[in-house]
Amino acid sequence: MGKTTGFLEFDRDPSPYRDPMERLVDFKEIYDEDDSERLMTQGARCMDCGIPFCQSNDGCPIHNLIPEWNDLVYQDQWMEALDRLHKTNNFPEFTGRVCPAPCEGACVLGITDPAVAIKNIEMTIVDKGFSEGWIKPRSVRNRSGKSVAVIGSGPAGLAAADQLNQAGHSVTVFERADRIGGLLMYGIPNMKLSKEEVVERRVSLLRQEGIRFLTETNVGHDGSAVNKILEDFDAVLLSTGATVPRDLDIPGRNLSGIHFAMDFLTANTKSLLDSSHKDGKYISAKDKNVIVIGGGDTGTDCIGTSLRHGCKSLVNFELFPKPPAERSSNNPWPTFPRVFKSDYGHEESTRIFGNDPRVYSISSASFIGDASGNLVGVRTIDVKLEEGRPVTIEGSERDWPADLVLLAMGFLGPEHYVSDNFGLLYDQRSNYEAEYGSFSTNVDGVFAAGDCRRGQSLVVWAINEGRGAAREIDRYLMKVTSLP
Repeated sequence: MGKTTGFLEFDRDPSPYRDPMERLVDFKEIYDEDDSERLMTQGARCMDCGIPFCQSNDGCPIHNLIPEWNDLVYQDQWMEALDRLHKTNNFPEFTGRVCPAPCEGACVLGITDPAVAIKNIEMTIVDKGFSEGWIKPRSVRNRSGKSVAVIGSGPAGLAAADQLNQAGHSVTVFERADRIGGLLMYGIPNMKLSKEEVVERRVSLLRQEGIRFLTETNVGHDGSAVNKILEDFDAVLLSTGATVPRDLDIPGRNLSGIHFAMDFLTANTKSLLDSSHKDGKYISAKDKNVIVIGGGDTGTDCIGTSLRHGCKSLVNFELFPKPPAERSSNNPWPTFPRVFKSDYGHEESTRIFGNDPRVYSISSASFIGDASGNLVGVRTIDVKLEEGRPVTIEGSERDWPADLVLLAMGFLGPEHYVSDNFGLLYDQRSNYEAEYGSFSTNVDGVFAAGDCRRGQSLVVWAINEGRGAAREIDRYLMKVTSLP
């Protein structure tokens, strides 16, 4: 696939982000304009590798036909590339922006050279499809007479709704927030995934294709509402996400100025969309000493958002040691590379403050407050790993000034008020109990998919589960299924 000797001739050169000092003054997407010529050359780097590990279990969870559309891009056949991309991925404009790209970690070229810029090519294919008018509402010719309720409009729910609608079923999506998208709408900042230009563009398309969306509808608080759902629909899919955040139970946790990362990010995006922040209904980091506790994408998003507010200082605590620059012996190809990387927020912080904001091998011991109950600092202690577990180092206590602390330590599982009213069982991690592959719960006709079933994971895994659940729901309703 691609040019036979392309991987020998061309270096990895994905499209760059906008300059940090330019993008820090707004909440527009960080990505630069699409460069088709650049990406055609990058497509040429895709090897005729024999076994495309980018599509394997260590690579893309939805088994994207990556070598095929890389080759089509190299051949300047963008419309055909879009067709191949949509065969496995309902929303490549989402994954092309926010997926950490396990496909690139499993790329065969990555054994000896930088991997093919798969994620960048994917995003450009679908964006070109929208800009050229190739992506249009699809008509559904034959309706089955069956109806499905999808509770939760994140990537799992939307993928399932899309598949079930195309199979001919009448689909209604229930969302408790005021906008459709779940994690895509309020969990990921606008500069990484534009809400109006990207998320709502796809939701509008789904609506035109016949899917019904009901916002500000919180199914589950009332048992009678759940009973009505079961009476009115032939099948139900729960895709409510993993929304219970991991807390940090240390002295001073009740001080004013400590917030969960998702509360911070959600309020910021809602205020941005409602009023361009004019309503003031968000947690502002302006002129504050900010400490983000926890890394990962959510921690980075807190960093980027705080910088755009105009924070005074910024530090990011990470419990574990700094990752190595290259793969270690216990992290071989094609497993996902656990190596040191700098994301957009780290780059921006370095430009503003002159250093990477991350501090490794550090544990928060207590929050420090003033007489009025306001946060003024965080006391930490250094740690070291012994047999894979962090152990504190005596005498290493430090105090850090802080007016705002954001807890970005992941999620424990789904909220249970919806599932309790459905009478669902739970697994040992408090997720909805439903076997992967069947996605069926202990209640007949009720299915579960996404983070509420598997635990906190990636958008691409949510799409995988949504597609899989749709197939099993279709089989449940029709006894057979033609869904992929």
